[in-house]
Amino acid sequence: MTTRPPMPSRRALLRAMAALPATALVLGELPGLLGTAAAAAPSSGSATRYTIVPFLNSNDGTVNVYQSDDATDFRLVQSSAYTPPSNRIRDASVFKHTNGYYYLTYTTHTWQDVSTTIGFARSSDRVNWTFLYDYTVPITNLSRAWAPEWFVDSDGSVNVIVSCSLTSDEWIFTPYLLKATNSALTTWSSPVVLSGIGSNHIDTYIVKIGSTYHAFTKNETAKYIEYGTASSLTGPYTITKTGNWAGWGSYREGPSVIQLDNGGWRIFFDGYGDGNYYYSDSYDTFATWTAPKALASISGTARHFTVIKETVSGGPALAKNVTRSFQSVNYSTRYWQEQSSLLNLPVVTSSSTSAEKTASTFTVVAGLADSNGFSFRDASGNYLRHYDYRGRFDANDGTSTFAKDATFIARTGTASGSMRFESYNYPGYYLRHYNYQLRVDPTDGTDVFRQDSSFVPVTAWG
Repeated sequence: MTTRPPMPSRRALLRAMAALPATALVLGELPGLLGTAAAAAPSSGSATRYTIVPFLNSNDGTVNVYQSDDATDFRLVQSSAYTPPSNRIRDASVFKHTNGYYYLTYTTHTWQDVSTTIGFARSSDRVNWTFLYDYTVPITNLSRAWAPEWFVDSDGSVNVIVSCSLTSDEWIFTPYLLKATNSALTTWSSPVVLSGIGSNHIDTYIVKIGSTYHAFTKNETAKYIEYGTASSLTGPYTITKTGNWAGWGSYREGPSVIQLDNGGWRIFFDGYGDGNYYYSDSYDTFATWTAPKALASISGTARHFTVIKETVSGGPALAKNVTRSFQSVNYSTRYWQEQSSLLNLPVVTSSSTSAEKTASTFTVVAGLADSNGFSFRDASGNYLRHYDYRGRFDANDGTSTFAKDATFIARTGTASGSMRFESYNYPGYYLRHYNYQLRVDPTDGTDVFRQDSSFVPVTAWG
């Protein structure tokens, strides 16, 4: 493909005043936060896992746990996974500590109420949570402490960034930093303002790349997510991008940024004015972004969340430098087959011709753009690639574009032994059959799509 597909929208109205997160995340530093191989496809037998723990549009007294292997199609792991013993739970942020436990920090009151505490909970499995304590943020004349977000710096220090307002103006928020002073995460340093971002900014999310801190923060007056950088976590930050600089529109809040397997960056944010939850991608270190697209499976349900990424065991395993045929999960008599350079899904049986069997046989090799991914070669040496969203076979022209078009990341399929093949350079787009033709289409979060995009590698026909 030569053009990147656009991205559309999500999130709820009444919270224009309700703060969302001061959030943060550091890349490639602390395996407990981001896992390993932050910018590469998972190796054979491993899988990428993204976890979110949002409160609900219909209920801010509990949180669900969702996970995804592609940062696009989030599926429910546990409903009402954690309900605090008192008060509310909003804007929950999750990370995995070096002791192996997952920790939540969250807003403890609804947006209308004075809220001077932030809550903490812990889990060994992301499903069963134990309340730890509510912590009173020690700021004189504090009115609200909203959207606490974990930030683990490259030196291993564990921090919480929280948006706070004073009684003198309860709706003007400023981001503050709290640093854990023990490994049990029970004692904290005095709050320090993140300088340079300024007041009336909420939901400040920070990503560290190398020695630079990149801040995404909502300007509560303009309702746009702004961007700035600093050489120190506490600042001073210089805001360089304002207004609709990224094309995300206004009435957006709660940014959370994560690195994808292909090295690109994805931002998630709450489109609270239109009821959608959005994502958008960048491939030039935040200079430009794809058009925002709504998360199909959770828009309208999930509210403010942050995302953690891990590499876990139990992913799909596919041998390389071997020949295989690929059987449809939901049309088990049909297999991948090259027909006039296009990839289709005809019926193949033992009585098919030898030419048909050869055309249904492919050599699995290391991905041209990422050796942990996969590329597929036909008998003549041409590679399967996507072009105008269609699966087709062409000679490798040696370009970076071709390598990416011809590389796929294996994700777990819907049936035992099956797998799905995600486009390397169009994350969230999968090889799927439609009218018995193989296309690269965006996931819509449905079981039908997952089945249409699931295939079993089997002994080669040819």
